[in-house]
This record gives sequence, C-alpha cells and structure tokens, in this order.
Amino acid sequence: MTETLPTKTVLITGAGGGIGRATVALFAQKGWRVIGVDRFPLNGEFPSNGHFIQADISYPASAELIFEQARAVSPTLHALINNAAVQVAKPLIETTVEEWDAVMASNLRSVFLFVKLAYPLLVAAGGGAIVNVSSVHAVQTSANIAAYAASKGGLLALTRAMAIEFAPQNIRVNAILPGAVDTPMLRAGLNRGHVGHGDIHQRLENLARKTVNGRVGKPEEIASAIYFLADSEQSSFMTGQALIVDGGATARLSTE
Repeated sequence: MTETLPTKTVLITGAGGGIGRATVALFAQKGWRVIGVDRFPLNGEFPSNGHFIQADISYPASAELIFEQARAVSPTLHALINNAAVQVAKPLIETTVEEWDAVMASNLRSVFLFVKLAYPLLVAAGGGAIVNVSSVHAVQTSANIAAYAASKGGLLALTRAMAIEFAPQNIRVNAILPGAVDTPMLRAGLNRGHVGHGDIHQRLENLARKTVNGRVGKPEEIASAIYFLADSEQSSFMTGQALIVDGGATARLSTE
C-alpha cells in the first residue's frame, strides 16, 4: 500500500504579480497548499485548496494579521517565498525620503517581519525553505533605480545572514536574482531610457538583445527556479546562495 504524504504548505507574497502568479500555479500543480498574499484584489482564480489574503506587507500590523490567517489555514509551513516588491524608477536626487522608505518597507523590511513570523511554523514542520526574490540589480545595476537596487542588495545580504542563523533548525535560505522578465513591473520600468525610447515592443526587443539568450524571460521560468530552491529534495545542499536567472545578461562584459 502506497503511503500518502501530508500536503506541504507554502506562503507566497506578491501572488498577484507576473512572477507571483506563475509561482502560485506551479506550487499548486505540484500538490502544495498555497497561501497567497497581495496588496491588490485577486484578479482571476486561486487554487481551490489554497487561501488568498489581500494585505499590504509593508505594514507590520498587516504582517501579524496575515500570519493569524495563515496559522488558521495550516499550523505548519514548509516554504516561504518572499516575492512582493515595489520599484521607484527615477534619479536618486529626485527620490523623496517617502519613496525611499516605501521601497525599503516593501522590499526589505517585510522580509525581516515575515521571516520572524514564519519561523515557528517552519520549525513546526521540521524545517523548510525560505526563497527571497532579489534581482540582478543586487549585483549589477543601472541609472535611475537606486532605491530598488539598494533594497535588493540588502535582501541578498539578509539571505546569507538568515542561512547561517537558521541552519540548526533545518531551514534553508536562498535568493533568486531574476534578470529581465516580462512582467508588469518590468514594462512599467521601461521608461527609464536604458533600452531606447521607442514603443513598448521596440523597448522589449532592445532589452532582449542585451541577454545572451537573445530574449526576455518568462515568469514561468523564474517560478521553476523558485520551486527548485524551495524543494527539499532538489536543492537540499544549497543554503545562503544567490541563483542568477537572467538569460546570461550578467555573463557578458558591458563594454562588448
């Protein structure tokens, strides 16, 4: 008789965005119970055995309420995917303190808060995985996106620190650094002038040429990499690492 394994539970922030939606779909397809969080109302269906929470993760009080609901869905958590982020695309000297703080609250402080709240649920599951969605901007960046780059660089350092602290509890912590992926956030940021000033399709084509693969990534490709890092069988010996998924863009010298 085949033993039925208990359902694993994952909490994914930014569940309504391009990468978030693809990640929700993949985990559900793999048989996981998905708890999704997004600040905007759900647009479309959510997995039938999952649970969607509309909340703004940048507020500490919201984080507490989110985990109250999460604990009601499941007393254990096997993976936490910190995917939600906001981006301010403007020159540093024009960035206000309010904009800087908003980026840090959503992209960095929220991870600190969510990990603290998720920790006892991960321990109750006997261990698990935390996957932080950073960005290639953590290691190589461009003009007019300083706050975002700083938040993603901080997330990379936080990933390493948490990996060291949580290893005794069998909790692995890794980061994924997506490059150019066709999401609403990417399209909104194409007005920075770094890939020309044509229409949206011309800008996407210009951006694609900057990768080694010659194309922009798909959200599903990032979701697959996230799942790899969350899966305790596939990446069991990985922790504290940064996995770059960028079509080879950072492999090429900028002078070529």
